[in-house]
Amino acid sequence: MNEDIGTSQSGGEISEMGNRPQKGSSWSGIWDWIKAILVALVIAWLIHHFLFAQFRVDGISMEPTLQNGERLLVDKIPYYFGPPKRGDIIIFRAPDGMDWVKRVIGLPGDTVQVYKGNLILNGKIVHEPFINGPMNPLRNFGPEKVPPGDLFVMGDNRNVSEDSRVIGPIPISKVIGRVDFVFWPLNNFKFIGPTQEHYLPQTP
Repeated sequence: MNEDIGTSQSGGEISEMGNRPQKGSSWSGIWDWIKAILVALVIAWLIHHFLFAQFRVDGISMEPTLQNGERLLVDKIPYYFGPPKRGDIIIFRAPDGMDWVKRVIGLPGDTVQVYKGNLILNGKIVHEPFINGPMNPLRNFGPEKVPPGDLFVMGDNRNVSEDSRVIGPIPISKVIGRVDFVFWPLNNFKFIGPTQEHYLPQTP
């Protein structure tokens, strides 16, 4: 009890009456915190499911671009306004139910072929400075035309990557988002985003 208030009877009455709303005020304060936490959780959920998400690289199929254990910021916003582009590095839900990270090579209607270690897209050899060394010249594929609504994806570590050469084209509807940043570990921080598009020919 406040000593100044407790010096008289009337002061005591004021103090006693004042204690009652203070209890209610305490519960009100707790409820305000609970509401703030719930709102924050809802906002975080909305951001994760509709705007941005983070993923960890598990494996070496995207080396040297992405390293095992790196954490990625994935942007979902671009694909609300248009489909993925060639060269985008995407996260998608694979047939095994896991989330995979690969590079978009072929769009719907494209013809993809791997022959004698070269990627051939729509009949033209594509120079790929981003891959982890030359492809195995004995591991040929295709030609295969990408069906409507699908994407042909490959890992940058071509000789070990399990990708559309194995699982086939993947539905655009299974794409979660585009990899924009490597944010962890800090010494590996780098921007990726749409800068990868210039490696592969774009539709006019």
